[in-house]
Amino acid sequence: MDLFIRDDLKALLAEHGSPCISLFMPTHPGGAEADPIRWRKHLAEAEDRLVKAGWRTDPARAFLAPGRRLLADTTFWKNQSDGLAAFLSPSPASTEGKARGEGVLRLFRLPVAFQDRMEVANRFSITPLLPLLSADGRFFVLALSQHAVRLLHGTRRGINEVDLKNVPQNLDEASLGHEAMQPFTFFGRRQGQGAGSAAGVFHGHGVGIDDSKVELLHFFEKIDRGLHALLKEEKAPLILAAVEYLHPIYRKANSYAHLLEQGIEGNPERWSSQELHDRAWPLVQPLFEAQEQRAAAQYRQLAGTGRTSADLPEVVAAACTGKLETMFVPLGRQVWGTFDPATERVEQHKEESTGDVDLLELAAAHTLAHGRTVYVVEPARFPSATETAAIFCLPLAKHAK
Repeated sequence: MDLFIRDDLKALLAEHGSPCISLFMPTHPGGAEADPIRWRKHLAEAEDRLVKAGWRTDPARAFLAPGRRLLADTTFWKNQSDGLAAFLSPSPASTEGKARGEGVLRLFRLPVAFQDRMEVANRFSITPLLPLLSADGRFFVLALSQHAVRLLHGTRRGINEVDLKNVPQNLDEASLGHEAMQPFTFFGRRQGQGAGSAAGVFHGHGVGIDDSKVELLHFFEKIDRGLHALLKEEKAPLILAAVEYLHPIYRKANSYAHLLEQGIEGNPERWSSQELHDRAWPLVQPLFEAQEQRAAAQYRQLAGTGRTSADLPEVVAAACTGKLETMFVPLGRQVWGTFDPATERVEQHKEESTGDVDLLELAAAHTLAHGRTVYVVEPARFPSATETAAIFCLPLAKHAK
């Protein structure tokens, strides 16, 4: 499985030239013959839409060539998650006025069983991805032993293993050797200690670090560095699953700010992904429910102070300029219209028209891209009777033009 993070969202929201093809489809973990067949049908539909939009057949096929080459990649199709999200846009050369050629393809194998969806527009569609970045139910599990390292990305619906890069998969692979016996100092703030302090003792155990613990600590430091590069601006909770004596050692190496104090004790090598989900979800579910309830209570408490709005045009304009702190989006709802960034003018339409965007998607995507919080909420739990609700970073009078 691939990891989809805020940096990926920012990249999709950037200007890419036209056309931008967004493709979502369900897939089968472990692969199935139906997956590449479904992919081929989507490519045929994309070619047909390009031709109807005025493209000649040969340039259209050249633009879609990266997608067709993927059909022959058996390894790719054998390593699927629950859903595949694909984004194809012109190469930088073609956006600079040079001849059209192959497009640039971005692929994400994700733990979401997407509905089939293919759009050709002036920008990418990202609505199906919002639950992966919303604050409601996303978490990570680090299943850790000396012999195996796994990172899993979970939601309330399920969990999938993330493809790890630049992270040692076991103690032998870390190739610590004599390096483990050298003195070391932490740089930056670690879990449970100040920046730059040396770790001479494992506090809470009353013993000095013996050689085996030093080796493990260096191993875990390498894991932490790899995870830091992977998770970056992530704020989702991370749960450590490991045998009891490894927990305090890893916490010494950890620099991820959202590692939960409570972990899962036991040998994770014995547990499937689903078993890890079953053990992790009870730890994070109360956190998610409490966060959403606090945010909804804050919205109601701040009503009338200039800090909240249920007016969609106002919310869209504020989101696109980074002025929202929290946004609530009703699950399954779409509102079509246009937004002019230059004038911050929003027009809503009863039905989708040419050039329209989903205004809820647009506002939520920009809120997330600015590092703020979005809750995708069931209508029954929505904090207002409108199609959106938001909390501003500052009172309305201070950020209004």
